[in-house]
Amino acid sequence: RSCSPGRARHTNASRRACLVARFGDIYAQERLDAETLLRTYISDMETVQRIIYVAAVESFHAAKMAYRQFKIRVRETLSLGHSGPESLEDTVLDYIVRHEDLYDVQASVNEVIRSMNITPKISFPPEIDFIVISTLIQELCRVAFSMQTLVPPLDIAFGTDGELFSETKYHRSFDSDFTAALVAYHVWPALMENDVVIVKGEAVTKR
Repeated sequence: RSCSPGRARHTNASRRACLVARFGDIYAQERLDAETLLRTYISDMETVQRIIYVAAVESFHAAKMAYRQFKIRVRETLSLGHSGPESLEDTVLDYIVRHEDLYDVQASVNEVIRSMNITPKISFPPEIDFIVISTLIQELCRVAFSMQTLVPPLDIAFGTDGELFSETKYHRSFDSDFTAALVAYHVWPALMENDVVIVKGEAVTKR
């Protein structure tokens, strides 16, 4: 078979640059908007930041699951009539890149909110609904879904409370103890490509 790269691969570098920039914009804008919103309900800043971090992690998880299911459906449909010159995988990727608007982002947002309601990482007053930060969740799901169409795909770093602080993965928050070696909690995830950090996240270190 001919291995001529598809359109998606030709646009890979430009799409990657846009998505990395968008991830930075969400950190700078939607994250702060969500912080402001949550602060009207919750006085404790640590709780607010933990909620936003969990929202980011769950958004990537939900979007990756949705992408996998979407890709399976597209591959099943396109394989019936596929005949070169591109490989089936490239044809599938091209289709997904062209039809990203078919991604049911609202279903992912609902999934994220469901997961956040049961995660032991955050306790939350039951009179507040995580739907208040659905704009942030929606934007994160969109960018995470699109990041799966890159070759290689982008993902976020896995972080745990109490892990050794990594200068390559995170910036310390301004209210951190700069002599502390361990992460108390995470504010924002690092963005990774093949296990290499391409955008640092943010973490709080305390003794």
